Amino acid sequence: MTEIAFILITLLSFALFYLGSGKDKRVLIFFLFWILVVGILSLTGFFQRTDVLPPRLLLVVIPSVFYIIHFYKKLKVESLKVNYLLAIHILRLPIELVLYFLFLQKKIPVIMTFHGWNFDIIIGNTAIILWVYIIISKKALNKTFFKLWNIAGIIFLSVIVFIAILSTPSPIQKFAFDQPNIAILQFPFAFLPAVVVPIVLISHLLCLKALKARK
Repeated sequence: MTEIAFILITLLSFALFYLGSGKDKRVLIFFLFWILVVGILSLTGFFQRTDVLPPRLLLVVIPSVFYIIHFYKKLKVESLKVNYLLAIHILRLPIELVLYFLFLQKKIPVIMTFHGWNFDIIIGNTAIILWVYIIISKKALNKTFFKLWNIAGIIFLSVIVFIAILSTPSPIQKFAFDQPNIAILQFPFAFLPAVVVPIVLISHLLCLKALKARK
């Protein structure tokens, strides 16, 4: 059940980002290809070999950094749909629930949940309020407030990504040796660092890019 829920979250985050990009075909083609590649690798157990250097998870992290930079530069501000980009952050609520169930299944440490150092649930809750306001009022959010909200979202995301990486079994592991982060080495949870987290980050960055262009 947890696996099905996370597959749906992954596909929904991709769909919302595609819509938020203004239905850019480059986004559609790339993510269909990327999801297929990561899915095949995780199904074959490729990422579960944790005693090698460099860690195989870097084959997910490094391409993600490059495509975040690429889409940030290439997607045009006038094509962006901020309401869809904002809706992506609502998914941080079900993601938190999935992480909690993975903790109960002993697949991630408590430090990665809302009982630990994961504050993404705050961004998820406030995203609902902001999204409803935009839909009902048909008005743009206050520029300064929305800028600070996106910066806070990036900070919270960065904290949990840092913890997740250093809690994963590898030669660089620093946290959670008693109950490490093994979920992201398996299908479908490998989509978290490969697809979901990068989409969440780039949606923040594109919102800031849109704010910068707003007069």
